[in-house]
Amino acid sequence: MRKEIKDLIASETAKSIYEAYPDLWKRFGEKGFIHTEKDNHHHLDHLETAFAMADEKLFMDYTRWLDSVLRSRGVETALIIDNFKRLMGILPGKVEKDEEKFMLGCLEKANRLLEQQ
Repeated sequence: MRKEIKDLIASETAKSIYEAYPDLWKRFGEKGFIHTEKDNHHHLDHLETAFAMADEKLFMDYTRWLDSVLRSRGVETALIIDNFKRLMGILPGKVEKDEEKFMLGCLEKANRLLEQQ
């Protein structure tokens, strides 16, 4: 994935989250917004790695770790699920079809995993 595409996806996702949850500005401020953008870069990095290795488990392991870390910082699992759903809505058409299919599948499986916890 080209850097400018990754930047666009991360930015669109962070903006979408903060528009949907304006209380996040009060809770976390500009610093939180920047972290949300960075977090989405990390999500995309892990999706890319899982795709390159053809191993969905890599993204599932990342999802478990992410949930643990963010919950320890007061971020509810529901926000991660919401974030992944937003990525699923923003990602299509921005990457190659085989990569898109793989990444959307990973995000869907990750959300099912998180919903079970």
